[in-house]
Amino acid sequence: MLGMPNVSPSGPPMAASPLTVAVLEIDTYAASLGWDQPARLFALVDTARLRAHEPGLAAQLGLDDSASTTATLTPVEQEELPAGTALDEFLATIAWPDAVVGCAMTVERMMLPPSAETSVPDGLTDAQLTEWVAGHPDRQEVRMTVAVLRDGARDSAVRLREKDSPTEVLTGAGLVPGLAEALAATFES
Repeated sequence: MLGMPNVSPSGPPMAASPLTVAVLEIDTYAASLGWDQPARLFALVDTARLRAHEPGLAAQLGLDDSASTTATLTPVEQEELPAGTALDEFLATIAWPDAVVGCAMTVERMMLPPSAETSVPDGLTDAQLTEWVAGHPDRQEVRMTVAVLRDGARDSAVRLREKDSPTEVLTGAGLVPGLAEALAATFES
């Protein structure tokens, strides 16, 4: 388990929700690792509860009482995802303890602009489609960070590889609905 560094004062806007702050914190962390990284899964825990119930872990994550963090959600990176397992299959195996109030994931993908959809050849397998997209001249590499809370709140951040700057990160609740749905399903029992 790894804790996340706190967002710098030049981070998210002051009016940002705790979930947006957590998403941008995870995006900043993922950006610090560079591109071509595997998907990463994070538990989101209530920072005050973590300090009260797990002071040793809170101290290890730099969240002890002397820390001057205002973050109300703390992202905690989970073990590496198993290699060769489809993301949807992996997420279907996740069950969170009650102390986890939400979860988040970062994934890198290639995407095409909507104008390219009409040129996709019919009948491609998933592997063939991936290869076709990878060779398309208009493809964009993106890193998506998506977070959901048990109460249904969602947020996400999308960063283009060609515009890899903290000021170029797009945020919004509905940017990656499929991944948000899959993450929300990890809280259904």
